[in-house]
Amino acid sequence: MLKGWTRLAVAAGLFALITPTGRAHGAAAQAGLCDARAERADLDFTLKDIQGKDVTLSDYRGRVILLNFWATWCGPCRIEIPGFVELYKTYRSRGLIVLGVSADDPVATLKPFAAQMKMDYPVLVGNGRDDVQKAFPWEGLPKTFIIGRDGTICHEHSGLATKNQIEPIIKSLM
Repeated sequence: MLKGWTRLAVAAGLFALITPTGRAHGAAAQAGLCDARAERADLDFTLKDIQGKDVTLSDYRGRVILLNFWATWCGPCRIEIPGFVELYKTYRSRGLIVLGVSADDPVATLKPFAAQMKMDYPVLVGNGRDDVQKAFPWEGLPKTFIIGRDGTICHEHSGLATKNQIEPIIKSLM
């Protein structure tokens, strides 16, 4: 039986799949750049990765961060992950970090899933971390935030985010 908030997340995720939207802050952000009205990301969190090591988000200040909230049971999440793997391989040497935060999966499920999907970027455990969801609100999965080198949330995307949608934003922030 799914918890109430999990059922809500599933329903909202299905809605987001049907009507994907991207919200950028201001005209400059729509071109992939951040403007003065863009919000600062709260990166003062430490999460465990699937090996049990601490990963502190603030350690990635100065890099472009693609922060993706997802779940193993989420169909659109499964579709977008290979594109994020490609983006990471292409742009990590230029300062991109992809952080995949699993919304509610246990580590025992995450490890084989990450291996199967060839996720070579940090896979973090978000299960039970309401503080992180409060800092990066999402109502459905997947939810992607692109954070500029200065820590500004330059773009948010609800629903399936394809490589072709995200890559121009990443490139403009490099």
